[in-house]
Amino acid sequence: MRKSYSEMIALPTFKERLEYLKINDQYVGNTTFGGHRTLNQALYKSPIWKSIRNAVIIRDKGCDLADPDHPINGSVYIHHINPITVEELENRSPSVFDIDNLVAVSFETHNQIHYGTDARTNELIERSPNDTIPWRN
Repeated sequence: MRKSYSEMIALPTFKERLEYLKINDQYVGNTTFGGHRTLNQALYKSPIWKSIRNAVIIRDKGCDLADPDHPINGSVYIHHINPITVEELENRSPSVFDIDNLVAVSFETHNQIHYGTDARTNELIERSPNDTIPWRN
């Protein structure tokens, strides 16, 4: 299922947007670029990427997941909603530069999309007796 910024932006809350974008372990453990890291590093230094990056930040008003209640204080990351592959980079696929496949996120949100839940979504963790004891006999 291909996801898009157009679909994500229609979701009213930060939590819903985050859930929509989560990869759900689909790519965890897979090497994104492995020995080809120079490819994506060249992309991120290119004039076309810098231009698109600026357009995304402006469109999202510097806010995490384009949510006005979540301004990004610090570095802004541009997240590919649908992960890109080495082949897409090598072939300069339109999906690499498609603004509907990009969203501005904070470092924390980027990690949450890839690796887990976010405390900012106010999810409660169920506690149990003695769960603060580091070891048990």
